[in-house]
Amino acid sequence: MMEEWNGFGEKIVPYAIRRLDYRDFENYCNNLEIKDGSSSLVPDSTFFCFDEDRNIMVGAVNIRHYLNESLLRNGGHIGDGVRPSERRKGIATKMIALALDECRKLGIEKVLMVCDKENIGSAKSIINNGGVLENEVEVDGVIEQRYWIDLTKVGEEG
Repeated sequence: MMEEWNGFGEKIVPYAIRRLDYRDFENYCNNLEIKDGSSSLVPDSTFFCFDEDRNIMVGAVNIRHYLNESLLRNGGHIGDGVRPSERRKGIATKMIALALDECRKLGIEKVLMVCDKENIGSAKSIINNGGVLENEVEVDGVIEQRYWIDLTKVGEEG
């Protein structure tokens, strides 16, 4: 999956799946947990989407349990990514819906999601899950769109 992203010249999203060695998946998963309480990272949960019929990972979603100042500016509660060959199939929309259910379990009532303005597919997946555009901000020369999803108004995936 990572080679496919790199072959498209794209950054791997969510960030959590590119920060460690993924070749040893079990070890990789064990190392996703933050062990250093002094870290500037916030507690998070990462979920992977597998196509069991083809035995491939098609995407991942990362949920930050709360926002620090940096994530409030850029990043938000949820980051998701779908491998390039699996896009435009509704996978991101479904992964976000499931991630929102996890956010409910964490007691998060309003979820911030951010995507590049150029990433129309991401914006559609966020909007399909109740995202409302708050504003656009420039981050490192890139226009980012900031969407809020009010979980008190959006139904559960179930």
